[in-house]
Amino acid sequence: QVHLVESGGGLVQPGGSLRLSCAVSGSYFSGAAMGWYRQAPGKQRDLVATVTGGGSTNYADSVKGRFTISRDNAKNTVYLQMNSLKPEDTAVYYCNYKRLAVNSWGQGTQVTVSS
Repeated sequence: QVHLVESGGGLVQPGGSLRLSCAVSGSYFSGAAMGWYRQAPGKQRDLVATVTGGGSTNYADSVKGRFTISRDNAKNTVYLQMNSLKPEDTAVYYCNYKRLAVNSWGQGTQVTVSS
């Protein structure tokens, strides 16, 4: 069974930066597609960024140029570097693992952007 643990969330001022991490255990990591999603209160969960096993990335338009997704296959970890944060980036951020029939989620980490 895949187990995902996110970390790195917190409170940051507008214009600041945070780096989220998601450690994966219990399954084959390097061939999996990994993603970050976010859900603000009262809204649906939306895609933020994804990275394939081959390293191809995809970003939501709202975060392009500000966020960077990366993965370290030796550490079974995926990262989300978030720069130039805005109040509208406030949400719970979830890590996602997809491989074959497996689609698993972490428990989420809160990111709050406020002065």
